[in-house]
Amino acid sequence: MRKPDIVAPRLKHFAAAVAVLLFAGSPALLIPSHASADDLVYDVHYEITPVPDEHAVDVRLRLRQPRHLLREMRFDTGRAMGIAGDGEVISDRSETTWRPPARGGELRWRVSARHERRGGGHDAWLDGDWGLFRAEDVIPRAATRTLRDARSRTTLAFVLPAGWSAISEYREVDGRADVASQGRRFVQPTGWIVVGQIGVRRETVAGTHVAVAAPTGHDVRRMDILALLNWTLPELAQILPAPIPRLTIVSAGEPMWRGGLSAPASLYLHADRPMISENGTSTLLHEVMHVATGLSAEQGYDWIVEGLAEYYSLQLLYRSGTITPNRYRAALSQLAGWADSAKTLCSRASSGAETARAVTVIHALDREIVTATGNTSSLDDVLVTLLLANRKLTLDALRLAAREHIGKNPDALHSRRLPGCDKVAPGK
Repeated sequence: MRKPDIVAPRLKHFAAAVAVLLFAGSPALLIPSHASADDLVYDVHYEITPVPDEHAVDVRLRLRQPRHLLREMRFDTGRAMGIAGDGEVISDRSETTWRPPARGGELRWRVSARHERRGGGHDAWLDGDWGLFRAEDVIPRAATRTLRDARSRTTLAFVLPAGWSAISEYREVDGRADVASQGRRFVQPTGWIVVGQIGVRRETVAGTHVAVAAPTGHDVRRMDILALLNWTLPELAQILPAPIPRLTIVSAGEPMWRGGLSAPASLYLHADRPMISENGTSTLLHEVMHVATGLSAEQGYDWIVEGLAEYYSLQLLYRSGTITPNRYRAALSQLAGWADSAKTLCSRASSGAETARAVTVIHALDREIVTATGNTSSLDDVLVTLLLANRKLTLDALRLAAREHIGKNPDALHSRRLPGCDKVAPGK
């Protein structure tokens, strides 16, 4: 997932452009400081065209710029095929470089819209009736070389077969959506997309515009999803520094993967996943937490991100009264039993047992903070500190955020409680 480019500060005094290329997030050429903001904006428009017979998607990037602001775009070729465009296009199996004309031009490619996960089930699909995939699946993430401080004004549109419609994380007006991303100079569409003959239900809950969409004919409980969010999103809004502006939930049945996956401002949930499992946990709310926090971790600390998402999914159910205190305690107890099978905690990707163990650690940390502060602080305050820091999580960062409230290193995060974490390289 699913980070902001590093924006170099504007230099105040110099007379002419300097032809030195800087590569820092979005590489740039230096320009005179008297240039206006509009002079530094170039328009990028993406058109996504499903090709159901080929199980593929055609993508067209149209660039318009007042002068030569965008000099070069570079991305991993990946599954993209037939890459062609105006200007200079250099492409092989590993990397593609596009150097567009000074006033803009087009770049075109095709991508397979079917992808099967290891172990079975698809996380990208397209047939004659519907399709479900992420924008990142069909639009490779690109690095750019531009004039300094130049930025894109990005839009997105779909060219669809008759009778089809599309739902993404973006709000469309007259068939075109503005694609915004705070802090980025080159903006690309992100998140889950569903196309075809689809049904959608919308609601605004606790300041969040929610859309639940799925192909017609699939047994997706759109209203049940909205009902659960009506109970729980208000509780989440009380924790976060600001509510999530938009939340798009896409779903489908076979042949999609039977789980949940988050992306920026959106998530995928298989139609057969229950809103609340028999053990009292919720895949839906787990993925909502990923969307709401946007947290990621340094290698070896994925357990922190997954543990927070699972723990707070339980907390939201409990605080909203959706489950009883007894059911909440039973869920924690079941997770603690599962945690015993985890041999380590600090692996590359947190397994189910490791996430269960992470929940027991995080629950203990929450209780320790509440006790040490006389119930004036809790894990909520630590979570907000981590969100405002806007950095990849590490064990040291978690310890430091907790120490601010406890006054000492938390016992819950002592190395004896974290098997395998002593093997993570320092600084990771």
